[in-house]
Amino acid sequence: MHTDTFAIERRRRTRILRGRLEDLSAGAICSVLSIAYSLSYATLIFSGPLSQWLGYGMVVTLLSASVGTFVIGLRSSLPFTIAGPDSSTSVVMAALVTAFVQRLVAEGATEDLLQRAIIVMALSTALTGTLLLALGATRAGRAIRFVPYPVIAGFLGATGWLIVVAGAQLATGQSVTDNTLGALFDLLIGAKFLAGAALAIALFLAQRYLPSSFALPGTLLAGVAVVHIGLLSSGTTLVEAQADGWLFSPQTHVGLTSPWHSDELRRFPWEVLPSLFGNLVSVMFVTTITMLLNTSAIELATQREADLDRELKWHGIANLLIAALGGYVSITSMSRTTVNYLAGATGRLSAMAVAAIAAAATVVNPSFLGYVPKSVLGGLLLYLGADLLYRWLVESARRLAFLEYLSLLSIAFIIVEWGFVAGLLIGVVIGCATFALSASRIPAIKFSFDGSEYHSSLDRGPEELAILADHGRELQGMSLQGYLFFGSASRLHEHIKSLLAARPECRFLLFDLRLVTGIDSSATHSFRQIKQSADRHGARLVLVNMTLEIQRIFRNAGLISADVAVASDLDHALELCEDAIIKADQPSGSETESLNDWLVHVVGSEHAAHLAQECERLEVASGAIIAVEGEPADSMHFIFQGRVSIVVDGGNGRKVRLRSLGRHTTIGEMGLITCQPRSATIEAEVPSVLYVLKAHAFERIRRTNPALCQALLTYVIRVMAERLSFANRSIGALLR
Repeated sequence: MHTDTFAIERRRRTRILRGRLEDLSAGAICSVLSIAYSLSYATLIFSGPLSQWLGYGMVVTLLSASVGTFVIGLRSSLPFTIAGPDSSTSVVMAALVTAFVQRLVAEGATEDLLQRAIIVMALSTALTGTLLLALGATRAGRAIRFVPYPVIAGFLGATGWLIVVAGAQLATGQSVTDNTLGALFDLLIGAKFLAGAALAIALFLAQRYLPSSFALPGTLLAGVAVVHIGLLSSGTTLVEAQADGWLFSPQTHVGLTSPWHSDELRRFPWEVLPSLFGNLVSVMFVTTITMLLNTSAIELATQREADLDRELKWHGIANLLIAALGGYVSITSMSRTTVNYLAGATGRLSAMAVAAIAAAATVVNPSFLGYVPKSVLGGLLLYLGADLLYRWLVESARRLAFLEYLSLLSIAFIIVEWGFVAGLLIGVVIGCATFALSASRIPAIKFSFDGSEYHSSLDRGPEELAILADHGRELQGMSLQGYLFFGSASRLHEHIKSLLAARPECRFLLFDLRLVTGIDSSATHSFRQIKQSADRHGARLVLVNMTLEIQRIFRNAGLISADVAVASDLDHALELCEDAIIKADQPSGSETESLNDWLVHVVGSEHAAHLAQECERLEVASGAIIAVEGEPADSMHFIFQGRVSIVVDGGNGRKVRLRSLGRHTTIGEMGLITCQPRSATIEAEVPSVLYVLKAHAFERIRRTNPALCQALLTYVIRVMAERLSFANRSIGALLR
């Protein structure tokens, strides 16, 4: 026993050790990728007037990656998460920093340019961290997904294009505009661009056809080697390659400084910030959306579920800490996390390894940048940007309707031409307009019916059913759905005008609002127009299943008045309208019809008197129990006057009414014929008069008067057929 326990413990320790070694190995692989990404993002942000401080940019990017990976990797709900600056967030951060620096340069305020740029980056990171922390603390993780898809896709698609442009600019050393496209035909510039494009294609092929965790970092290292081999074979020296723009210029070491010194904050041009408001909002918006989208993509790739609120909370804390150290936004990276997972990482040790290696890289002399080919980092940006373009602008075409896809392209075009500020504002407007247009196309009417095909649960006699069949179109009903606003309500008004013109006999216009989630003021105006049209045609409005909020809105709009019927449920509303139609169209004298006259319609004149003799008269008061559920079905009842209900036990002493039966209807006939226990309780709704045909009397009829028995069975079949026909018509009305 002791030996077995020792063996089990040894296997457990071996398994733990193997898992830790796999985590460390995966972390080492991801660290290569993380450093490569950090270098490309540093060149993206620290360009133009800030390019002389690229060494500092590299260090601050690695610091952001290290802190982000450590905090998020330590507390994420997905233990193998790798975080750091991302392509989407870096391009909007670059747009913010570029706009800020250009403003200072235009005003001649080039003093302390780096320090002021760092303050802007740290400030935007702090604001983003605060937003993420607030969203996580208020458990609003899923609420952000209510942002329209075309707005998100347009933003990220435009971001992809900007990354592609930045990659081409980095690889060639030329700004990419309409006026400079011809420079690509220059031999040297064209060669640099082709080198970057070749690496981007190699990264794409490696990612697609080499399902290995070494594919991306291996391709990048191979790209560096190929460029150096090409330079050596052409006889180009290191200094010449740097001068020609194939390699970065060597950078001097610049120590990190805190952006929060009181003197620096006092000299900072705070008056410039209002003009950067849109860029700051873009950083916060794109960071939040990208973080959630990356997390969702990781969930799909790894078949693991993340806690979005927890992710938001710790992303917020991580970015606040990064801001305190002078870094910029870091979020969960989809590519690095996926590589880490494929490399076999299952625990948090891999993230700790990446964080440690990135932290160690911050103290490395940045002069090594002089050996890094620009085409490699440019090609990496080309690959990342093209991937975003394909996922959000090309693949979206297959998933979206034409109008939504057109709005997506419009938003992307606006961002590329006029920036993220205009794209954010106009994108939201386009999204709302597209939604309103799409929502207005959803019919407000779920289904419609008239009184000849859709009845209340009250069973009526043949005479009343015949009246409803002939005059039921005097009731026109509609079940409404969704949120009623100016678009859907206006179409409803047009439908009602056409309906009243086609059905001039309409006396009741019934609206069932059970499926209506809300209504706005413009919709109440349409309902006032509907009421005016109904009044002109002599039709009365019937409003059913209104919530308290809709009742309040209708009452304030003057739509609930003495000439408008209001019912709590559809069944009672239908019954109210049916009673009015029957009363108006019923022949005179039918109310005083005798039992014998009624039974003539049931079994024929030659059998009516005999059947009446076999029945026993029963008078019951309102609420009286006529038959009890579960008892033997030893009789059927002919309802001569009044009304009875079929009820079942709903539990907790609650009764549920299934149907009502009025005068000149029967109940219990199937139980009498099949001899099965009663399936429900029969209860009088009002004082009623019934005639009871008991089992022994029915047996006597069957033995002594087969013709009457046959006539009675024929009547039962006819009743069942009528009820089935009614059910079929009702189902047909619901399915229209």
